[in-house]
Amino acid sequence: MDATLTSAARVATPMAQRYMTQLCKHFEHRLPARYGATEGSIEFPTGTCRMEVQPDLLILHAEAKDAEALAQLESVVARHLERFAFRDKPEIAWTRSAAR
Repeated sequence: MDATLTSAARVATPMAQRYMTQLCKHFEHRLPARYGATEGSIEFPTGTCRMEVQPDLLILHAEAKDAEALAQLESVVARHLERFAFRDKPEIAWTRSAAR
């Protein structure tokens, strides 16, 4: 079984659902993406980003096969979220988890 590296970021924003939907719609033109009212995911070549909406909070979960792929995934998601949420200036701090 291959080990998987994961990380998460909890982004405080009253627009969590809107930003999750924007991320999914933006990438679904090129990548498999799905989204509903409170959950979404995007399948990148480097890994998967799952998203969860809670009141005033967007939780991002990134998963990749190695540290380089995880860093790339975190960067792509954060850059796009920052661009969509430029008025809010979200704080996106990824916390890594041990391989599983």
